[in-house]
Amino acid sequence: MNKNKLEHIAIILDGNKRWAKKNNQSNLNGYTKGFENIKNFVSYCLFKKISNLTIFALSSENFNRSSINIIYQIIYDNFSKTLDDLVNEKGVKIKIFGSKKNLPQKILEIFKNIEESSLNNKNLNLNIAFNYGFKNEIKNIFKNIINNEGNIKFDNDKDIDNLFFLGSIPDPDILIRTGGHKRLSNFIMYNLTYTELFFTETLWPDFSEKEFNLIINQYYNIDRKYG
Repeated sequence: MNKNKLEHIAIILDGNKRWAKKNNQSNLNGYTKGFENIKNFVSYCLFKKISNLTIFALSSENFNRSSINIIYQIIYDNFSKTLDDLVNEKGVKIKIFGSKKNLPQKILEIFKNIEESSLNNKNLNLNIAFNYGFKNEIKNIFKNIINNEGNIKFDNDKDIDNLFFLGSIPDPDILIRTGGHKRLSNFIMYNLTYTELFFTETLWPDFSEKEFNLIINQYYNIDRKYG
């Protein structure tokens, strides 16, 4: 029997465009394949009875890349139906966090609708970082502290946690990054203090349940230290 709890997994989805190039596919097909794999991964987590999943879908640094229009198109074409399946069929609660600035109104409406329709679901909390960067999150926290001076108890851990997008849910036990790069890329740094890090060369659209299980088994064999 393993001694390590596993209630929160974070994942950086990397390698969609490289997968497309490797397989002689368009970038649209690469991102579409990656989007489909998000649904697969959610199913893996539900089967494992994991309570929280946080995925890095789009960084604020990548927001101005030409591929952003492809991502918008995939959201327009697939997001509502795919996530609606997760909400209605599998009881997933969805929270989308990051900057809303400069996002198209249609995207904002899709995000708002999916969050509201999943509000009472309890099988899995799916947190999606979209147009997100940790440094921007810190800047916003500083602004909130200034605007709410006197209302935050700095010796209260819960008050501090609630300043951040992920709030008081448990920190990730595991972070997985696909695509070969070994860096955190400005992702939820406050919440990764004691998270176990796993990096894989596998490009995100090819990341499978088999590899996921291998990572989980490695995690269960870690003698976790704090301090």
